[in-house]
Amino acid sequence: MPTESYLNTSPVIGDRVYLHASSQVIGDVTVGDDSSVWCNTVLRGDVNRIAIGRGTNIQDLTMGHVSHKTAEKPDGSPLIIGDYVTVGHSVVLHGCSIGNECLIGIGSIILDDVVVPDRVMIGAGSLVAPGKLLESGMLYIGRPAKAVRALTEAELTHLRYSAEHYMRLKDNYLNNSNS
Repeated sequence: MPTESYLNTSPVIGDRVYLHASSQVIGDVTVGDDSSVWCNTVLRGDVNRIAIGRGTNIQDLTMGHVSHKTAEKPDGSPLIIGDYVTVGHSVVLHGCSIGNECLIGIGSIILDDVVVPDRVMIGAGSLVAPGKLLESGMLYIGRPAKAVRALTEAELTHLRYSAEHYMRLKDNYLNNSNS
C-alpha cells in the first residue's frame, strides 16, 4: 500500500478504498470509506492534517497539501474534502476546505483557507485565491475564479453521479486485484 508515516502520524484508510500503487499518502491523512486515490497523486499530511470523506475520488496527478500551525494561526490550514467529491486530474488543493458533492475541474488550483461549500462546480483550470468563501450551487470559472451562474438541475445531479461513477470504477480495480 502506498502509505507512509511521518513522525508520530500514519494514514488511516477506510473500508473499500482504492489507492493506486503510484499514489503517495503520507502522514496525518484520513481517507473515508469507498474513496479512491488515483495514479501519481500525492496527499502529504506532514505539517497538518488531511481528511477526505466517503465516496470521494482524487484523480491522477493531484497534489494535496497543508499549511503548518503557527502562533498567529494555531490551526494552520488543514485540507478537508467532503463526501462524494470529484477532484479532477492535475488539481492542486492546498490547505482549503471542500464541501460535499463538489466537482473540482482538471488543472484547478485552490489555495489556503478557501471554503468551497456543498454542491459547487469549479471549471477546469480555475484558480481560487486564498481565503475566498464561495457560494453553494454555483459554477466558478477563471483565474481568478468568479461565479458565472447557478448550476442547473442536471449539473447538480451530475455532481453525485460523477462520484458514484468513480466508486464503481474503483470497485472494478479492487475486484480485479483480488482475483
